[in-house]
Amino acid sequence: MISNHADPDWWRQACVYQIYPRSFADANGDGIGDLKGITSRIPYLVELGVDAVWLSPFYPSPLKDGGYDVSDYRDVDPRIGTLADFEEMTSKLKVSGIKVIVDIVPNHSSDEHEWFQAALAAGKGSKERARFHFQDGLGPDKSQPPSDWQGAFGGPCWTKSGMDDGQWYFHMFDKSQPDFNWENPEVRQDFLETLRFWGKKGVAGFRIDVAAACTKDLGKDMLLLPWDEVLGRRMRKSKHGNRGEDIDHPFFDRDETLEIYKEWREVFNEFDPPLCAVAEAYVAPDRKKHYASPDGLGQVFSFDIMLANFDVGEYRTVIDRQMQSLEGSDSSTTWVLSNHDVVRHHTRFGLPKIEAYNLLAFKKAYAKYLAGDGKDPLADPAAGLRRGRAATLMILALPGSTYLYQGEELGLPEVADIPEDQLQDPTFFLCGKSNKGRDGCRVPLPWTREGKNFGYGDGSPAHLPQPKWYDDYAVDVQGQDPHSTLGMYRTAMKLRKEMQREETMQWKEDLQLGDQVLAFQRPGGWLTVLNGGEVPVEMPEGEVLVASGEIKGAKIPPETTVWLRVNQD
Repeated sequence: MISNHADPDWWRQACVYQIYPRSFADANGDGIGDLKGITSRIPYLVELGVDAVWLSPFYPSPLKDGGYDVSDYRDVDPRIGTLADFEEMTSKLKVSGIKVIVDIVPNHSSDEHEWFQAALAAGKGSKERARFHFQDGLGPDKSQPPSDWQGAFGGPCWTKSGMDDGQWYFHMFDKSQPDFNWENPEVRQDFLETLRFWGKKGVAGFRIDVAAACTKDLGKDMLLLPWDEVLGRRMRKSKHGNRGEDIDHPFFDRDETLEIYKEWREVFNEFDPPLCAVAEAYVAPDRKKHYASPDGLGQVFSFDIMLANFDVGEYRTVIDRQMQSLEGSDSSTTWVLSNHDVVRHHTRFGLPKIEAYNLLAFKKAYAKYLAGDGKDPLADPAAGLRRGRAATLMILALPGSTYLYQGEELGLPEVADIPEDQLQDPTFFLCGKSNKGRDGCRVPLPWTREGKNFGYGDGSPAHLPQPKWYDDYAVDVQGQDPHSTLGMYRTAMKLRKEMQREETMQWKEDLQLGDQVLAFQRPGGWLTVLNGGEVPVEMPEGEVLVASGEIKGAKIPPETTVWLRVNQD
């Protein structure tokens, strides 16, 4: 057993900071963020107060999908650094009290991965092709795809092998990302070795990309299903789990996928303390506990709070549902408002409410906003920042772990007007340029008001263009102001560590603050009050610790969250 001499439960109420390496800090001046850039900014992470960093993919990749198209799972992209750089970064983070979580992409690889190149060369029926999903095409000359299914980025799920053999390969995402066949023992064993490899490099855990989609049923009966029916089953299963009829889905939330993670747990437990893992799984509430079980991954993201509007009624429903969904799982809850795949929450909360908070409605609403280059006449940036700060202070007080996305601590809005000729996200190209994709939340960070690339790097221009208005959001501008968004985050994170107790909370309806107020109390007299309404409300008795907005007198302003220390009954 490999020992790291750390608390095995550190992750349960941790604050984890997601770093998108290519956009965090550029140490060598080539316009692309790198591992040495991360290392150079460790003092910033320490002052922010995070417990761990989660690194989005930094592996060798042709970058058809921002690094989520991996060509080698056990190395570092030379544009980002070396394994030696990774070890130095991990070691210095550890000395600073910060753990490292890395992204693992088990659903698919890059088409430049050596296994896929070998599969193309080996031909039909080979053991090399058995590691992926190859099928004969339809029609007398096999020139038609095996089904009419569509990929997540747009375009078909099937692409010809290009070897003039009548075969097609399956990919849930871009054609450059062929899906692994998880029934293949070589695939399963190789990923176990990848987990061990990074565990021995000092990582504390993994974030599992597309965790609910690894296993597939691509048999003839399933392939006969038209795409509309496949979509319908996905929607029903996302809502109802395994209850009801016609919910067997060819590649979403299949029970066989859970068996993979039981094997992974055995590897995690080879380390002391065991490695942790969190699943990216958009699954029904009653299915989350299976991914979060102690004999599986141990934790699962809750995206419901991210998909919700800034609305106290929705928040109450989502929080109750999330807490209940994990009962009996021995896991802790997770809370997240932004990540590398969605419009930043400080922008979202300044836009009109979405009628139904589900993933499809969420994506459609913000794709429309981006299509207009962010020029929505109903947008209210000031309200977006105000509500974003309030929502952040709320989730930081909830029991469980909180995941932050780089730049949100600066109050960064979405960069919605990136010129089309500088966009990188495959979503834009595969949907007929009707959806600008995710680049707007991946723009490199502003570290300084003055200087080249706002201090991100002193050489080539940043790989995505930084807007001129970034200067007001720069770290060196906000760092000296305790009332700035960065100042609020730093204060709240410090207090959070001091106030954390048991993973419990109690709603405080007895305060009788009205139906537009959310109030809950944690052990130790930690009271959180969110006024989501349009008028001020009375401040409960207690010592004000931090607030998301300016407090004047004994009132909580509209759209403001306050933490108080109160006497316990």
